[in-house]
Amino acid sequence: MATTADEAGDDFEQLHGLITGTQDVKGFLDGMTGFAAGTMSRVTGTGIECAVTLRRSKSRVTVAGSSAEAMILDAIEQSLDDGPCMEAMRIGVPVLLADVATDTRWPEFSKSLAAAGCRSVLGVPLDLEGGAAALLNFFAPTTGLFTPGTIQAAEIFADMASRTLDLALRLSASDQRADNLQAAMESRTSIDLACGIIMPRTAAPRTWHAKCFAARPATETGN
Repeated sequence: MATTADEAGDDFEQLHGLITGTQDVKGFLDGMTGFAAGTMSRVTGTGIECAVTLRRSKSRVTVAGSSAEAMILDAIEQSLDDGPCMEAMRIGVPVLLADVATDTRWPEFSKSLAAAGCRSVLGVPLDLEGGAAALLNFFAPTTGLFTPGTIQAAEIFADMASRTLDLALRLSASDQRADNLQAAMESRTSIDLACGIIMPRTAAPRTWHAKCFAARPATETGN
């Protein structure tokens, strides 16, 4: 069953609602994977689980999922650095593992999937700005669910998710800059107060003020 325009619009509205309804990027991703799993379950008529991996730098990786099992399977693929999701991230288009019993491209990951009762996987990359990279991993309990129409529905959802995640990341970065600026201002105020307290009455005021000013942290300028 294909995603209708009204259903896509509802999904987009709910994704935007997550931005104001969650406290941080991790919370947004948790909600997003829940919506993604629900959308694909509706399209296929079968329960689909979803995980997402967000990379903002080599050392900053955020993983979220619609279930603990989805997060575990996603983590296994990340540790192997091999699988449909990793391939989708490298080439920038959806990659399908249609049947873990017959597809020989990722044998180690396929063994883990089979042991967990997962028979098919679809990896769909997100198109993000600012050097970030993310992708959705959809896990199906049986084969034959990820048809061309289903993959198209996943791409439509991924496009909406990309736009809302970009906005969430920009807002998060803006909040972080504001927190850093506030911390710098509080630090400067503390130094000014300390200088006033420790300045001995017998010392030359200008000398003490010069020393304290030199100890002030540089504040961020510009945007």
